[in-house]
This record gives sequence, C-alpha cells and structure tokens, in this order.
Amino acid sequence: MSEELLVKHCSPTLAGLKTGNLFSCEFETEEELRETVRRWNQTLGNKGLRCIPMKMSRDRVLIYVYRISKLSYDLEDDMASKLLEKCGYEVDKPERCVVHLKNRLINSAEFPHEIGLFLGYPPEDVYGFIKNKAANCKCVGCWKVYGDVKNAKSTFDKYRKCTDIYCEQWTSGKSLDKLVVAG
Repeated sequence: MSEELLVKHCSPTLAGLKTGNLFSCEFETEEELRETVRRWNQTLGNKGLRCIPMKMSRDRVLIYVYRISKLSYDLEDDMASKLLEKCGYEVDKPERCVVHLKNRLINSAEFPHEIGLFLGYPPEDVYGFIKNKAANCKCVGCWKVYGDVKNAKSTFDKYRKCTDIYCEQWTSGKSLDKLVVAG
C-alpha cells in the first residue's frame, strides 16, 4: 500500500478542506497493513490527522482518514449530534464516535449512512439521504444533495480541483509530508 493511495483518495482532507475521506484498498498481509497504517499515522499525526482501518475482509480494508479537530467541530452541529445520538453515539467524545462507527460497520447488517457526518457532508444532506432512503435528491456529486445545491456544487469543484493539484504535485515528486496541511 503506497502513499499514492492517500493522495489519490484523500487530497481534500490532506489539504484541510474536508473532515475525512474513506477508501477501500487491497493489502497483502495484516502485518503489511499494520506497518503501513503506523507509517501513515506518523506522517499524518503531526499535522492533526489520523488514519484508521475500519473494516477488513480477507484482502481488502476500508480506511478512514480524518482531521480530529474538524470532526470535533462537525459533531457539535445540532442536527448532526441529534442524528448520531439516535444511533447510540456519544457525540461529546469524537474518538468514541469513531470507534462506535467502526463497530457499526463491522457488526451492522445495514450500512451506517450517518457515516456522511464523519466525512464532512452537510448534516441536512445526511439526514435527507437517510429520510428519503437515497431517493429524491436535488443533485449528485461527492454525495447526494438534499439541501443547498449551489454550495454543494462549489464544494465538489473545490474537492476535484484539490485532488487534481495534489495528484500532479505527488507525480512531480512532492512528498506526502509536504502535501499535508497542518491543522
């Protein structure tokens, strides 16, 4: 597993534009996975980010990369906290929320759609997605939009541009440590 995966799938989070990203990738052995996550956390941790394997299968893992401070801020939103409390989260403890999400991913028969709140999606869109069972959205981009379409489209463009720039810089030889914005 290479750092290129982080750049390709997590640029908006690395740049400080987004709370978190989630991506799936293959791994050879659990030892390789642990070593890679440890190495990534050494680089990211100094800048306020964390990388956690959320769910593993035989040869794939779902990885969550997030900004601790942004997640704490996002969970203070009234709509977000009410939605999470209904699902059993302790919203005043962000790290416990991540653990609870991980447990729901592993043990729940249904996918926990509140995960959008951990990725920085607007609470009204996460609520709309759950309430409408993924139907009747106004717009689709990085997520399904049920609220402010104009703001969402602007955000989608920022994320896309950021990813393009980061991938280009990575390809040109800029290191992950230099790409990650502290915060």
